[in-house]
Amino acid sequence: MQLNATALEMRFNHQPLFTIPSLTLEGHQRVWLKGPNGVGKTTLMKLLAGLHKPSHGQVDLTDAPSRRWRRDGSPLGQVVYLHQSPYLFDGTVWDNLAYGLKRLALSVGEREARIREALGLARLEHLSERPAQVLSGGERQRLALARAWVLKPRFLLLDEPTANLDPDSLRLITQMVEQLHLQGCGLIITSHQQTELTDLCQEHWILDNQSLTRLSLADREEALA
Repeated sequence: MQLNATALEMRFNHQPLFTIPSLTLEGHQRVWLKGPNGVGKTTLMKLLAGLHKPSHGQVDLTDAPSRRWRRDGSPLGQVVYLHQSPYLFDGTVWDNLAYGLKRLALSVGEREARIREALGLARLEHLSERPAQVLSGGERQRLALARAWVLKPRFLLLDEPTANLDPDSLRLITQMVEQLHLQGCGLIITSHQQTELTDLCQEHWILDNQSLTRLSLADREEALA
């Protein structure tokens, strides 16, 4: 499966933010999206996740199973965007993890198994019946990623996911992201600092001057030689 953007253009108040002739993300790719503040990194990720509509152009998935799409044509659980200050639903930690699974064709046993595995990966088992709104910052971020993890997305877009995280939470989040990648999930990560999570990325995409430059690991090594 591929996530594609074609003739992508975004404007605000008739002012151009960026123009990207074409973009493709596949499941094997791990991308660190970089660029100065205000160039549109968050906007680009939201466009790719189907949360915003571009001023021009289109974003689509190739080879996406039709049964996994919503009535409005947006991908159901295939492309997940996660903000650095994630929104958590009212209810318990368990309720938050169960929310997105209701729309997937899974048995009750399959849903519970996914939730329990995600709780274990995020080290939140002991908090499963606690209200999500009382969690600490690191626990909230781990829950948000666990909520994405249970969907088994094909593409995960993480917007400053490690901001203000303690070392233990950073390690757990990195492990969850790495496991998703091993399952074939393509990744785009924005971060203003290098961490063990950005170290997973083999490509750097740089958004600046209203355009996107893509550098592979080989490109970066050649530039440093």
